[in-house]
Amino acid sequence: MERYFKTQAAQEVAKKVAAVFVLAEGRTVIGYYTLSSYTIDGGELPDEVAKHLPNYPKLPAILIGRLARDKKYARQGVGETLLVDALRRSLENTARVGAVAVVVEAENEKARKFYLDYGFIPFPGHRDKLFMPMGTIQKTFSPV
Repeated sequence: MERYFKTQAAQEVAKKVAAVFVLAEGRTVIGYYTLSSYTIDGGELPDEVAKHLPNYPKLPAILIGRLARDKKYARQGVGETLLVDALRRSLENTARVGAVAVVVEAENEKARKFYLDYGFIPFPGHRDKLFMPMGTIQKTFSPV
C-alpha cells in the first residue's frame, strides 16, 4: 500500500487516470480506493442484466481499480467501509456522468469472495472480473 502512494498515486491523479480516495486516522493511511471511468462491452453482460439496458456495443461504467487497507486494520470493517463509500460515490456521480455499473477485477480468491459477498456478479467467462449494476446500488442506498 505504501509503495502505491510513493510511486503511483500522484501520477495517476495528475494524469487523470484515477481518482484516489483515502481513509486516514490523522496522518496514518488506513485504506484507500481508486475510481476511474470504464466501458463494458454490451455482449459481456449476462442476458438477465443486458435485457434491462440499451443495446449499445459499449456501456459506461465505473471501475474500482484498487481497494486496499492496512493489514493492521484487518477484520475491523475497513474494507466494507471503503467499498460502501466507493459505491455511494459512484452512484452520486451518475447524476453528472452516466454509468450502468461498477466493475472490479479481483486480484485473488480472497478479494473475489469479498466482492461476491457484497453482491457483485461475475462476468460470464471472466472469473475474476465482477460488476454490480447501478440499479442495485441505487436500491441499496435509497431511503425506504
